[in-house]
Amino acid sequence: MSTLTTTYSNNHADGYFSNLGRAARAFIGALVAAKPVDAAAQQDAAVAAEDQRYMRPSRRDIALLNAEATHYDKLMPNLAAELRFLASRG
Repeated sequence: MSTLTTTYSNNHADGYFSNLGRAARAFIGALVAAKPVDAAAQQDAAVAAEDQRYMRPSRRDIALLNAEATHYDKLMPNLAAELRFLASRG
């Protein structure tokens, strides 16, 4: 016959409040460790993103859209019309 033996620890260091304290210290450490964002660098990044967003598509891109439109002309005419419309906006 086997006996089940368990050892109970009187050490309550791994309890709820200990875990809560570690989580709070980690949270505060993450807040304090964050670097402030440089305003000039953030503005330069926004200008670069805006310039790239409004860049005109190249002729190659327009030709690719028209080629895809002819490929889908018989299968999905609505998609072909949409692709041609997008190519015409370029």
